[in-house]
Amino acid sequence: MALYLIGDVQGCDEALDRLLTHLSFSPSRDTLYLLGDLVNRGPDNAAVLRRLMGYGSSAQCLLGNHDLHALAVSRGVRKPNPQDTLQDILTAPDSAALLHWLRHQHLAMQVGNVLMVHAGVLPQWTAQQTLALAGEVEAVLRSDDWVHFMPQMYGGLPNVWRDDLAGADRLRVIVNALTRLRFCDAQGAMDFSVKESADKAPAHLMPWFDVPDRLTADVRIAFGHWSTVHIQDRADVVCLDDGCVWGGCLSAAKLETKDTLLTVSDAPAWQRVSVKCPQTLDPLA
Repeated sequence: MALYLIGDVQGCDEALDRLLTHLSFSPSRDTLYLLGDLVNRGPDNAAVLRRLMGYGSSAQCLLGNHDLHALAVSRGVRKPNPQDTLQDILTAPDSAALLHWLRHQHLAMQVGNVLMVHAGVLPQWTAQQTLALAGEVEAVLRSDDWVHFMPQMYGGLPNVWRDDLAGADRLRVIVNALTRLRFCDAQGAMDFSVKESADKAPAHLMPWFDVPDRLTADVRIAFGHWSTVHIQDRADVVCLDDGCVWGGCLSAAKLETKDTLLTVSDAPAWQRVSVKCPQTLDPLA
């Protein structure tokens, strides 16, 4: 039995189909872990959701910032962006079922010693705390009150975690860390002003996974969200967003069940499998 961790699909169902064929994926034998941004910017968002829904428990999915945006747009909480491609979901005859399924997905998952998030983990959080905090937001999204939460989800403040945070501020920090985070300062304060590669950041900022004394340093972390980060051959972290919609690749990390039990010091670099994608978005548009 193999586990496949897959980066940002963003509505590219044809590329996902080619990747799964290349992996010889069998839903009766294997499990997919999708690292968020299942939809938006690609051409076949509804097809991606229907495919993953059809795999049942063989597809375990995270929510990314684009997925949360799709939910907000569906209820008029946010206006569509010019590059959004969400209409196929919003106008589908099974739209209600697709969106219901989407908001019941996870914000963090762990299998053995492998922690999965869409964007990042604050350095003040352990793996266990990350899962518990993700569960707080998941409970709200799955509740009847989820529409009222959506407007409160947006904004960059507070940008520092405190255990005594409550209400919308607490949930907003959790969402921002798990679905938007790229850079922190040495104290773990989030910064959302820089979206490019690490060498474009001001000197006081660093990728969240390089903050000293990060409490998740003892687990392996897989994430997406950051197609320009370019992590090379590290056993502790891997970014599987390879810019599919920009004409890059759709990528997976293949793990055998025994590999999920390895400690960071014992684990080899991640085994990466990719397929080339046609360009859906123009970076200059």
